[in-house]
Amino acid sequence: MTAPFLTVSDLTVAYGDNVIMKDVSFTVNRGDVFIIMGASGCGKSTLLSVLTGLKEPVKGDVLFDGLPFWGEKSSDENRKTAMRKAGILYQSGALWTSMTLAENVALPLTQYTALTPAEIQDLVALKLDLVGLAGFQDFYPSEISGGMKKRAGLARALALDPQIVFFDEPSAGLDPISSKNLDDLILQIKENLNTTIVMVTHELPSLLSVGTNSIYLDVDTKTLIAQGKPADLLKNPPNQKVQHFLTRGEK
Repeated sequence: MTAPFLTVSDLTVAYGDNVIMKDVSFTVNRGDVFIIMGASGCGKSTLLSVLTGLKEPVKGDVLFDGLPFWGEKSSDENRKTAMRKAGILYQSGALWTSMTLAENVALPLTQYTALTPAEIQDLVALKLDLVGLAGFQDFYPSEISGGMKKRAGLARALALDPQIVFFDEPSAGLDPISSKNLDDLILQIKENLNTTIVMVTHELPSLLSVGTNSIYLDVDTKTLIAQGKPADLLKNPPNQKVQHFLTRGEK
């Protein structure tokens, strides 16, 4: 049996005396589209910060592809090694506005590889083509739509061929058609590149259509109160809070 990509055990996260979440445990399997969901203020983005090495938990352990990422045996070197296997797509796409799309996508290749400029140029063209932006290499972020910015950010997140990609509200600010197109692209990347996906989202169509596994963080108890495939949780909600979230109170 293949080992999980991420294993989170008894995680507690706080800002000073303010506990955001406590005693959270779950696993992300290889090939999952794993959804982190819950009401506003439950700590979804904070948890993503923990999983990407930006926020240290108060207690608990995180194994990242077998490496101690947080916990007693963890180290900065382990986190650096682990994050070389990861890509991150931020809410806005987080593109450098003074750089063309090609220059944005080339940035991690320039920083972390010994490829020649010609090899980088070829790879950049390949990544932009993968996300449907062939021919847009010389465009600046200000010259393209919000949906295209998200796709360009995704091309950069995929530049180093990551084994896992983290998404923070990828559909935020997009119209329904652009959001659906992005969902389709995420599934295409998962299938074609065998990439594991971890996604923070509150968009019902997205989490129900692409999610293969999930956790629900509860803002009141500050822990997770449900886990499983979102579509299964919708059919058989384990409690009223999850039912209300997944139906938007319509049932």
